[in-house]
Amino acid sequence: MRALSKPTHINFLGVRRITAAVSILLVLLSLASLATRGLNFGIDFTGGVLVEVDYPQAAELDAVRSTLDAGGFPGAVVQNFGSASDVLVRLLPQAEKSSAELSAEILGVLQAAEPQVELRRIEYVGPQVGEELAINGGLAMIWALGCIFLYIVLRFHWKFSAGAVAALGHDVVLTLGAFSLFQWDFDLPVLAAVLAVIGYSLNDTIVVFDRCRENFRRKGSGDEVDMMNGAINEMLSRTLMTSTTTLLVLGALLLIGGEALTGFSTALILGVVIGTYSSTYVAGASSLALGLKRTDLIPVEIEEGDESGARV
Repeated sequence: MRALSKPTHINFLGVRRITAAVSILLVLLSLASLATRGLNFGIDFTGGVLVEVDYPQAAELDAVRSTLDAGGFPGAVVQNFGSASDVLVRLLPQAEKSSAELSAEILGVLQAAEPQVELRRIEYVGPQVGEELAINGGLAMIWALGCIFLYIVLRFHWKFSAGAVAALGHDVVLTLGAFSLFQWDFDLPVLAAVLAVIGYSLNDTIVVFDRCRENFRRKGSGDEVDMMNGAINEMLSRTLMTSTTTLLVLGALLLIGGEALTGFSTALILGVVIGTYSSTYVAGASSLALGLKRTDLIPVEIEEGDESGARV
C-alpha cells in the first residue's frame, strides 16, 4: 500500500472510447436481460408465506428442502435465520389455501421427519403489497438519482451532475442486469443494497470531481482531459484502499453471513467493483463528452471599464 501513496501518472482517460464502448455494451446486455428474463423477485415482491421453525439441533438445510419437496412443496426457499437450528421457509402463495392451512401443512411435513420441530412464527405477504413494494423501490431509485443530480448542479456544474448520474445509472443497471442474467433472488435486502451502491459510488465520484475543480483553479495550464486524469490519479490510492477494505468486509459477509445475507452481500460486492470502475472511467469521461471546460468551474473576471469584455 505504501507504493500507492506515490503520485501516479496513469492515462485513464486515454482509453475512454474503449471503456465507453465496453460500458455501453454491458448496459445494453443488462437491459436486454431485464426485458426478456426479468428479475427473480422474492416473496417480498411477489407475495407469499413465511414460516419460521425451530429444530432441537442444527438443521440440515438440504434435508429440509428434500422433505418439503417430497411433501408437496417444491421450490421452497429454505435458509437459516439467526442460529443454525432456526430455519426460515418461504413459499409462494397458493390460491386454494389460507396462510394458516399452509403453515399447518408445512409444520406437519417437517414434524413427520423431525417430531420436535416447533413453529416460531408465520407471516403472509399479499401480492398487492409485494407489487407496491416493487413500485416504491423503483421510485426510490429514481428520486435518489434526481436529488443527486440537483445536489451536484448546486455544488459543481450540470455537466458534472450529468456525468455523475450517468455513472450511477450505469452501476444500477449493471448490478440489476447481473441479478437478471443469473436469476439470483431479488428481495428487499438486495434492493437496499442497490440503493447503498448509489451512495457508495457517488462518494468516490464527488471526491474526484472536487479534486478536479481544485486542479482547474490551482493550475494555470493543462487541458480538461489532463485535469481530470490528474484528479483520478491523485485520488487513486484512496479509491483503491476504500474499495479493498469494503470488499474484505463484504467477502466475510458472503462467506460466513449465511444464506440470509447472500443476496445482500453479492449485490454490494458487485456494486463496489462496478462503482469503482465507473468513478474512474465513466463519470469523468461523460462530463468531458458533454464539453466540460475550465470556464464552467472558474468565473470569468472582467476588467472594470473594459467595454470589449476581455478576459483577464
